[in-house]
Amino acid sequence: MRTRPLIGVTLDSEPAGGWSRLPWYALRQNYFAAVAAAGGLPVALPHHPDLAAAYLAEVDGLLVTGGAFDVDPALWGGGAPHPKVTLKPGRTDFEMAATRAALAADKPVLGICGGQQLLAVAFGGTLVQHIPDEVAGALPHEQPNPRTEPGHEVAVAPGTLLARIVGTDRMAVNSAHHQAVATAGSGVVNAVAPDGVVEGIEHPGHRFALGVQWHPEYGVDPRDPAIFAAFVEACR
Repeated sequence: MRTRPLIGVTLDSEPAGGWSRLPWYALRQNYFAAVAAAGGLPVALPHHPDLAAAYLAEVDGLLVTGGAFDVDPALWGGGAPHPKVTLKPGRTDFEMAATRAALAADKPVLGICGGQQLLAVAFGGTLVQHIPDEVAGALPHEQPNPRTEPGHEVAVAPGTLLARIVGTDRMAVNSAHHQAVATAGSGVVNAVAPDGVVEGIEHPGHRFALGVQWHPEYGVDPRDPAIFAAFVEACR
């Protein structure tokens, strides 16, 4: 009998070249390690949108990861892509299908960085295409220091799921993004940076639907592991 909840983890994809002469999948090990350390059984999900519902019927929860790419503005009525926007249509198509399947089945979803932005779009929200062009006085959200160090702090909104999980009103986070959530649609904002950029969202209408803009798999803040622990517990 399986004792660990099965957690589907979305992969990044790359075209032919570099590591392989053929198109390939990849993901940092610390995503999987963080899920396993929290008591989950992580499994990788390849990009087959037509199989998204079948995958979600088998897993107990979904982790939507980040990567060096952006959500297509066409999905949220954002107009033409900004010159700094990089698209990965195959990945986004699968992740959106998987996220919507998870939400429809009320299975727990955790979105990290780009995964949080995709979750916001699934909630009917919108995005900031390029922070330096749209946020006056913005912090360097693509931090110059290593991702294993904090880039800035975030204020956690009281009374939210995130606040209950981390047990604090302020966290130190790393930062590796040029896009951000503009509006959370039917969800709510649960964390913001000092410059007002949205750093976390959630949906009270679902059992567990949480997104954070930073990368808690690095454990930069002492409360980061609590996010994975709460996610995995919700998947049981």
